[in-house]
Amino acid sequence: MTLQLPLDYAAIERILPHRYPFLLVDRVTELEPDRRILGIKNVSQNDRYLWHEAGERPVLPPTILTEAIAQVGAILILAKPENRERLPLFMGIERVRYRRTVHPGDTVEIEAVVKRLRSRMGILSGAARVNGTVVCDGTMTFALGPKTAPAPAAHPVSAIG
Repeated sequence: MTLQLPLDYAAIERILPHRYPFLLVDRVTELEPDRRILGIKNVSQNDRYLWHEAGERPVLPPTILTEAIAQVGAILILAKPENRERLPLFMGIERVRYRRTVHPGDTVEIEAVVKRLRSRMGILSGAARVNGTVVCDGTMTFALGPKTAPAPAAHPVSAIG
C-alpha cells in the first residue's frame, strides 16, 4: 500500500481497523515516517458522541478527543511497512491536559510526534489544536501486537459414560 498525501477517509479506513462512528480522523495532511503526523478531525453537529445539557452548546467529550489523538498516532505507526500487519494497542496516557472545549463547527488539527519507537512499543506526544490554540495535549504509550488474536487453546471434551 502506497500512501499519498493527503489521506482521505477511505485511505484512513484502509490503515486503521476503526469504522464509523468510531473512526475519528477525517484526513491526514502531513506525514514524516517515524517522526510526526498531522491529522484533521472536523467536528459536526451530527456527531453521535457530542455531550450537551439543555440550552448549552454541544461539546466534544475529552475522551473522544484523546481517542482521536491516539488514532492519528496509530496511522503514523502503521504507515511503516513492517507494522502494517500489526495492531497498535493503547497502553496508557500521561500528562494529558484538556485546555479548551471543542464544539461543532471546529476543525481540530491533531499532531503526533514520536518520542520513542522500538520494534514492539513506543511513546508518542500528541496535541490537538483549534485555530492554532492547544485544546488537548499529552503523552501516549502503545504496544504493537498481532493483527488477529491467537486462537484459544482447545480443551479436551470428556465423555460422560
